[in-house]
Amino acid sequence: METAIQKMRIFGWDTHFEGLKASANTQHGRIIEEHRGLYKLWTPEGECHAELPGRFLHDAHQREDFPAVGDWIAYQRSPQDERAQITSLLPRKSKLSRQAAGQKTQEQIIAANIDYVFLVSSLNEDLNIRRLERYLLMAWESGAQPRIVLTKSDLCEDPAPIIEAIEPIAWGVPIFTLSALDGEGIEPLKEAIPEGKTAVFVGSSGVGKSTLLNALLGEQRQKTREVRDILSKGKHTTTSRSLFQIPGAGMVIDTPGMRELQLWDGQGQLDHTFEDIKAFEGACRFRDCQHENEPGCAIQQAIDDGELTMERYQSYLKLQRELAYQERKQDVAAQQDTKKRWKQITVQMRQRYKVQKNHKSHS
Repeated sequence: METAIQKMRIFGWDTHFEGLKASANTQHGRIIEEHRGLYKLWTPEGECHAELPGRFLHDAHQREDFPAVGDWIAYQRSPQDERAQITSLLPRKSKLSRQAAGQKTQEQIIAANIDYVFLVSSLNEDLNIRRLERYLLMAWESGAQPRIVLTKSDLCEDPAPIIEAIEPIAWGVPIFTLSALDGEGIEPLKEAIPEGKTAVFVGSSGVGKSTLLNALLGEQRQKTREVRDILSKGKHTTTSRSLFQIPGAGMVIDTPGMRELQLWDGQGQLDHTFEDIKAFEGACRFRDCQHENEPGCAIQQAIDDGELTMERYQSYLKLQRELAYQERKQDVAAQQDTKKRWKQITVQMRQRYKVQKNHKSHS
């Protein structure tokens, strides 16, 4: 019979979390679903629903302070309680983030405590090399290992040219081609998610993430829709993030399709994602080369020789500017948040002072 700790290890618990738990008596679980502030937990005793107590909500200042799918949490539950109470969030070992939709500068955590990021795209007109570069940058920044999955091989006569186009931008990243409909390539992908490890599927709407997940699960768990005939694009079906246990393998977090990808961070991994460009930059004659008309510019020479495409170099410059702008916005947002917090603290101190003063005057 499996012990509680053995069950937890199968579900992703490892030495990282073992060293973080509060005490031997603390109950821990993993977030497998989130719906508007309510959570579904996996625990060694089974699944249950959970909510955040008022104290937790009061102490949380940013969206990243709240639990996300994949997080390990500590919780309390008594036999008469319908829902568990989440008491604390264990520090994450990795997280996949993007800039949240809307005007507010805010981080949106897509998945937490992941080992692999599977970047899913289809072998049809939907494939976009420049978009894949953005996904790779986001994946490297997460702290997890990226993998590229090309679906719908049954709709592509020869995937070799597409793979050749991807390889120069995906240095050392494994590439899987498969068809979820006929099962081709499913088993190698399943083997790439070992027991106790967690992967997350990300990609645009209609690339076949839900169909792929169903093939790995061996049953229809996620809704899918037919592909539109004209554009060869699927419709957006997954509406929330959920964690699934794959029989005989690890876990997969399925995510809604992304219509746009605004990066939250990435400066630390920009050089990693564009190693080829950094290598050319290091070969320039002048250290302060602007890569325009200077003599001995290795970047311009590589473009002239066909070793580097202008499109990839322009994508690199665009991401540089975007990340620098995002960093400036985050600095401003952080200053405003700090100012807001101190204002709240000042109001609370004044209220406390008034209470103490009134108490002394009546005593």
